[in-house]
Amino acid sequence: MPMRGERPPAGRAGEGGARPYERLLRSRTGRGVAALFAGALPALTFPAPSLWWLAYVALVPWLLLIRSAGTGRRAAADGWLGGVGFMLAVHHWLMPSLHVFIVVLAALLGLLWAPWGLLVARLLGGSPSALRSVAAVAVVPSGWLMIELVRSWEGLGGPWGLLGASQWDVPPALRVASVGGVWLVSLGVVAVNTALTLLLAVPAARTAAAACLVAGAIGVGATVAWAPQPRVSGTARIAVVQPGVVEGPGSVERRFARGEELTRGLAGRDVDLVVWGESSVGVDLSRSPGTADRVAALSRLVGADVLVNMDARRTDGPDRTGIFKSAVLVGPEGPTGDRYDKMRLVPFGEYVPARGLLGWATSVGKAAGEDRLRGSGPVVMDLPDGLRVGPLVCFESAFPDMSRQLAKDGARLLVAQSSTSTFQHSWAPAQHASLGALRAAETGRPMVHATLTGVSAVYGPRGEQVGAALGTDASEAAVYDVPLARGTTLYVRLGAWPVYGALAVLAVFLGAAGLRRLRTPAPPRPGRPARTAGGSPGRPGR
Repeated sequence: MPMRGERPPAGRAGEGGARPYERLLRSRTGRGVAALFAGALPALTFPAPSLWWLAYVALVPWLLLIRSAGTGRRAAADGWLGGVGFMLAVHHWLMPSLHVFIVVLAALLGLLWAPWGLLVARLLGGSPSALRSVAAVAVVPSGWLMIELVRSWEGLGGPWGLLGASQWDVPPALRVASVGGVWLVSLGVVAVNTALTLLLAVPAARTAAAACLVAGAIGVGATVAWAPQPRVSGTARIAVVQPGVVEGPGSVERRFARGEELTRGLAGRDVDLVVWGESSVGVDLSRSPGTADRVAALSRLVGADVLVNMDARRTDGPDRTGIFKSAVLVGPEGPTGDRYDKMRLVPFGEYVPARGLLGWATSVGKAAGEDRLRGSGPVVMDLPDGLRVGPLVCFESAFPDMSRQLAKDGARLLVAQSSTSTFQHSWAPAQHASLGALRAAETGRPMVHATLTGVSAVYGPRGEQVGAALGTDASEAAVYDVPLARGTTLYVRLGAWPVYGALAVLAVFLGAAGLRRLRTPAPPRPGRPARTAGGSPGRPGR
């Protein structure tokens, strides 16, 4: 059944004169393939391609496709298949680990876009009025943001590939992030795509769409000019040690030895902190005094604490024995007692959700054979010179709320310890490192992204890159003069307010739609045709 305001699709009689692309879209297979490719297009906006400008038009083909759906079922299918394409594209680097299981996950998570497809078709379908066009520029991005919010849950894969994250190296977008986090940037990007779709496809709505674009540009300009920013106050000299890929027998010890060698080269460079990457220590330092002494000797040599990362089995209470990922601060006398245990684990990489049901995933890919254990809360570590450091481990740098909480707890420097050895030759290392720019801009706190393998990078309190990044082929130590800042951003003070705003917009829209339906009288049901003398309904007797 055609949706309101939309012409029914042409029948067979009109297909002979249809253009080739129209005939393609009338084919269920052709339309499905088009939806998959349209949904995958935004993946090119993230590193490594990093075509950030494409983000502002990347959704237009998908929106135009859904707009032409004609029926609610087809619009939902276009949304779902586009979501499958998007999830496969932004997580394609997981294919060597998850194999066919990634298709299953993408198909399930793609369902989040089915209601969005209905929303898009309802607002953009047919010939929307100026009022409906303005509503679309607010409601369609709000629906997209709800999808990003739901899939940001750790159990569904976490906030990887949020559309706003594609703007990690665009200064105006980083200023917007300081006000409303990556959420506000995502809203803005989808709003631009929606307005451009109206400009292209709905002549009657062009004035309203252009007005929305102008209003958005003025809003961004005002944010860049007047949004409060933390003031720079001092610097810290931070050393990043990246051993690089070490494989084969004894790789754990040889990697540790390479970290030692690189750290010794920092002697006399007046550093304030040395940061090693994720899983840089393969034993529990509290039970391995020899290893702890080796790290303490490095601390004495360079004159600074060393932040290492343990990936080891540990007992933490009578019922808490298992493998933890832990950031541990080591000083001249050994571990200082500051330790942070990773709280948010990588699904399938570090634990299998509902292992009793999905445990078979370990037989078809590289899913975790044993679930890692979680930490109980964030930790802010104090260095001898008074600098307060907030550590995160790997995947956790993708979560805006975690870095915000560390900033609220008083951290002046954020540190993410990571390792991407499994995905070294994919787009993942560069995309992971880019998240540090967003977390820095959101919190007004510099961020050090230090990797065992991958891309190591440092960002200042406004998200600007500090010095040169260490690429995936690097095996070296680098020292960065990192600017520190005081004060807080609006995002730290107010939190994820764009999410609540989007919820309010959707509530108003759905409430108004419900009221209209209640006020609109139902069309009368057609009566049963009277039987004629000949006994046939609606036909005269003979």
